[in-house]
Amino acid sequence: MEFPTQSSPYAPPGNDVTRLMTQVMLALIPGALCLLWFFGWGVLFNLLITTLTAVGGEAAFLRLRNKPVIPAIADGSAVLTGLLLGLALPPLAPWWIPVIGGLFAIVVAKQLYGGLGYNPFNPAMAGYVVLIISFPLQMTLWSPPQGTGHEMLSFLDTVRLVFAESLPAGITLDAVTMATPLDASKTQIGLNLTWSEILSDPLFGSFGGHGWEWINVAFLIGGLWLWQRRVIHWQIPVGMLSALFIVSLFFYIADTDSFGSPVFHLFSGATMLGAFFIATDPVSAATTPRGRLYYGAGIGMLIYIIRTWGGYPDGVAFAVLLMNMAAPTIDYYTQPRVFGQKDPGDS
Repeated sequence: MEFPTQSSPYAPPGNDVTRLMTQVMLALIPGALCLLWFFGWGVLFNLLITTLTAVGGEAAFLRLRNKPVIPAIADGSAVLTGLLLGLALPPLAPWWIPVIGGLFAIVVAKQLYGGLGYNPFNPAMAGYVVLIISFPLQMTLWSPPQGTGHEMLSFLDTVRLVFAESLPAGITLDAVTMATPLDASKTQIGLNLTWSEILSDPLFGSFGGHGWEWINVAFLIGGLWLWQRRVIHWQIPVGMLSALFIVSLFFYIADTDSFGSPVFHLFSGATMLGAFFIATDPVSAATTPRGRLYYGAGIGMLIYIIRTWGGYPDGVAFAVLLMNMAAPTIDYYTQPRVFGQKDPGDS
């Protein structure tokens, strides 16, 4: 008598890597479109360059290791790394900035550790941190957001600046770039301006930086869609955003003239991108339910500390990498009790 090699109930397979990566990329679309609208063509160039560099770098390194190239490229992880890095870069950065960042993210932070599933650090944030430490000037080239009264660069002028590092006669780099709201607020606080005086600048919108607030709302919508689809767990975003809100609220109540409001911190910089798309990386983040809350809360507190007292305007990348190092320890001490196991104190 022959028996079938498979039996009922023939349950459909769960999410594979490619499907997961595809859903995350789809959720990035609203935020990416907002960035493109407010900051111009440079955003698109960054996304194209970082993605092509990440995919090309992964293919070349896999070939050097005599590993199959197509299956690794097809899983979408290199594409997602390139997209996340591209979204974090200033839109007027020269072309070699995203190339260096993409190569470091894939080759050093991912492949040298063994590839997908073995990297202890988030590759996109590792690439970003290398760039902001090594090339601080180029990493400040943010164009003024749409709607602040500044003229946006045309497509051809953006091409000239990004790929040839030149501008039309009579136009200087200072005329087409502007500090981000987080950077501007930190500088002006250092000049003893009050928070109400800082908010009078057109760079600051209704509840966050002009443009940035809507970009963060768009990433929040994409992140909630990922949670609804059960692509990500709720603990890390909730832990991170709650900790950032509570810590910023404490200091804001203590001195409203010197510290930004909790809403400003939640909807400025890369807060929502970090909470839903970067901190939730399943490879480098904590994995236990309670550990995810601690992991997210640690990121939120570090973001506020770096933004307020650190040397960089936004601390998402540094906070994520620091908590990446702590993730194994967090998982070790927050393992759920095995079913049937008694607590040491139980009689």
